[in-house]
Amino acid sequence: MLERRLLGLLGLGVRAGNAIIGVDRVRDAVVRGKIRLAVVAPDVSRHSLDKIVPLLTARHVQMIEGPTGASLGAAVGRDSTAVVGITNPALARGVRKLFEGTDAAPAARPRLSVR
Repeated sequence: MLERRLLGLLGLGVRAGNAIIGVDRVRDAVVRGKIRLAVVAPDVSRHSLDKIVPLLTARHVQMIEGPTGASLGAAVGRDSTAVVGITNPALARGVRKLFEGTDAAPAARPRLSVR
């Protein structure tokens, strides 16, 4: 249920232009200070994770370990994706709120270690 709601919000965010898909695009947006929250798929390649997780941690961007890369990709119109970056503050608050008061809250901590 929680995963389905998260994927629904991410899909809406991408269609509205409030979220960015993919490692390279999210990296560029993080450097510019545009990302409010990142949803990272834990099952993608180590190379992809090594490209994005240290940058998100260094820039103090909150991360949520999300569903699989295939599920995340399907929600945003791709085959698979490693990360979705949320640029809209209201959408980021809405996604964070999904994890408040649930058993999933530890996964929403600011510096999620995916290693």
